[in-house]
Amino acid sequence: MQQENGPACRKISRGNEGPRVKPVIREIVAKTVLNRSKLGDYSLNCYGGCEHACAYCYARFMQRFHPHDEPWGEFVDVKANAPEALVKQLRRAEPGGVFVSSACDAYQPIERERRLTRACAQMLMRYGFDVHVLTKSALVLEDIPMYAAGRRARIGVTITTPDESAARLWEPHAASVAKRIEVLRTAKGAGLRTAVMFGPLLPGISDDGETLDRLMAIARDLDVDVIWTDALNLRPKVWPSVQALLAKVRPALIEPYRGLLFNEAKREKYLAGLRRRIEAAAEHNKVASRLAGCP
Repeated sequence: MQQENGPACRKISRGNEGPRVKPVIREIVAKTVLNRSKLGDYSLNCYGGCEHACAYCYARFMQRFHPHDEPWGEFVDVKANAPEALVKQLRRAEPGGVFVSSACDAYQPIERERRLTRACAQMLMRYGFDVHVLTKSALVLEDIPMYAAGRRARIGVTITTPDESAARLWEPHAASVAKRIEVLRTAKGAGLRTAVMFGPLLPGISDDGETLDRLMAIARDLDVDVIWTDALNLRPKVWPSVQALLAKVRPALIEPYRGLLFNEAKREKYLAGLRRRIEAAAEHNKVASRLAGCP
């Protein structure tokens, strides 16, 4: 994936609700925003960085290519020219499915001000592309009518755990689980296809049979079209963040997590068991046909 920007940037200060650190917002100039992706035909990222500050976020790896002094979750790079860059690409790009987004949450708080995702999604649908949204934000609710009118969209949310208190620890600035469920219900009611990502499933927190059954029941009750699952994976900069959170809230899990992430034999055994539990929960809730693979 390419994310090009010039060396110059402009800091923009803005307020945030809640007990969070005010993120540093920079405007950058992007050469491209639509790029080939393993997550679909293409991915679209109008922002770099993410205010949700999820402890397990894999997108931290982007800091290897675009270093920041601020910790992950405390900065956002705004591709202010995203619509202009996109229209140039669409003149020669072959239509396909576009994953929104792969290196940030397209509906993080800054989108309320900038509306770059909205502008680009409208353009994509107009050019015959299918837009596949995956978010942890309730802000997407405001765009459901737009997606329904375009008739080329699927709306998905990520749910890591059905427990609100655990979700708040791991995903401190994302929408509540109840709000994410509301997104799926509203999108389905508007006639849109829907998807849910249950992941990363957290060892000792949201990967047991009972919790997986609760998650699959959510997908069943909301008539979700596609269900993805994912295990906690080792990615650059992820383990220090996960370890720091566990040290605060569940120190007894540090060593088990270390073994599952760094010991290949333990990991293979764990993943085999996790797959069995996922498939059993899906079968029990009669949604196995909608399960798009297991970790």
